[in-house]
Amino acid sequence: MTTVTAAPGAEIVRMEGITKTFPGVLALDDARFSLNAGEAHALVGENGAGKSTLIKILTGVYGKDSGRVFIEGREGSASTPLEAKALGINAVYQDINMAQHLSVAENFFLGNPPRTPFRTVDWKRMREVADRVLGEYDIHVDSRALVKDLTVAQQEMVTIAKTVHEKAKVIIFDEPTALLANEECAELFAMIRKLKARGIGIIYISHRLEEVFEICDRVTVMKDGRWMKTMPTAGTNEDELISLMVGRTVEDMYDREFFAPGEAVLEVRGISAKGKFSDVSFDLRRGEILGFFGLVGSGRTEVMRAVFGAEPPDSGEILAYGEKVDLRSPSDAIKKRIGLLPEDRKRQGLNLQLSLVLNTNLAAYDKVSDAGVINLGKEVAVAEEYRGKVGTRTPSVRQLVKNLSGGNQQKVVVSKWLAGGSDIFIFDEPTVGVDVGAKQEIYKLLETLLSEGHAIILISSYLPEVMGLSDRLLTMRNGRISGAFARGAYDEEEILRAAAIE
Repeated sequence: MTTVTAAPGAEIVRMEGITKTFPGVLALDDARFSLNAGEAHALVGENGAGKSTLIKILTGVYGKDSGRVFIEGREGSASTPLEAKALGINAVYQDINMAQHLSVAENFFLGNPPRTPFRTVDWKRMREVADRVLGEYDIHVDSRALVKDLTVAQQEMVTIAKTVHEKAKVIIFDEPTALLANEECAELFAMIRKLKARGIGIIYISHRLEEVFEICDRVTVMKDGRWMKTMPTAGTNEDELISLMVGRTVEDMYDREFFAPGEAVLEVRGISAKGKFSDVSFDLRRGEILGFFGLVGSGRTEVMRAVFGAEPPDSGEILAYGEKVDLRSPSDAIKKRIGLLPEDRKRQGLNLQLSLVLNTNLAAYDKVSDAGVINLGKEVAVAEEYRGKVGTRTPSVRQLVKNLSGGNQQKVVVSKWLAGGSDIFIFDEPTVGVDVGAKQEIYKLLETLLSEGHAIILISSYLPEVMGLSDRLLTMRNGRISGAFARGAYDEEEILRAAAIE
């Protein structure tokens, strides 16, 4: 069985007085952090708070300007990622970094495969070791399987097992649940608890504060590159953390103006798709947010993909602006002024390798072209207009979208649909992977869209969010609408009961 040498509760990492400056930017100013064996310690703060810089110093990506780092009581920091790994410090990132076309076992021994006495690769031992480690953590994956054939959750679990095999004493999790379903998150948390039980120290970075309270023992808050406070999670609450991070409370986060709803702009009548959802009906009115809440697999996302024409229903009908429409493809929906902001914005909502200019105009090139020729001046003008309208923070509209923060990427998706003339917006998990400050900016953007007369459908698996923002709320269960709630009658327990699997 894999073991770790540090005694439970012993300090593995201590960073004190850490300062780091980049040209024109003081990224860290007297920052501090510590980690004990067998604990999960959350590191939270807005984008730009200094979390990533602090972690990159610990993992040898950056050198510090001043301060001291202690690893298992010995002063000295890693100067390269390889040195950090040799010290037992490993990281698991949101974007899985594995050789996709190699097997699980080959990834375990990447660059250092076991050898037979004849100096050939010992494939049998490679698979035996990988299977043993996977088995220890109840990861049901064949070590011979190619990584590219695994789900995102399986790849993440394999990555964690690989770090354990590499004798990790510290594992850094950076937004590990951003692309995971609820059930997959539960499996990840179960694995983290096993890691803690074996004395491995966990540094947990997430914008989802509910996860911090579920899995972490302590939490450190950073703001503007400075340490704000370290405390046991049992001795604090979400409101205090938000206040320390951004100076606002939970109530402030969801404070929005509510408008008198207008006419129905979208009517869905009894749509069904075999194996996905059945007899779903609802209407959406101008100037309102209609919330959808349900567990993963409830059918909520599938219904919205049907409304967007991505996966047309087998039966039922959809009306847009009082007229029956046949939405057989996304282009049909776009022509009816419907825009979908998908949960996986990086893969389905944006082209990360293109600039903000190109992404903003993706649904609007017919408007910036003359006789089939793109008017480059109009193209840039549209990007500038909507950058200002939605408040995207970027030094230039020529910036590649992959270099923007999660919150700013989401704003680019909104810009794309606004530029394309969308009037009905479907937001599927709009704040996944977005920090607290950017979340409130997105919430204010929703309010602005409503004030302009647009209509919004909001899907969220975070109940406080969907309750705080929606005018009306529908729950889904087993592919059907299972409950309807008016804002004045929201009851968290009743909503959860309506969404629970029978």
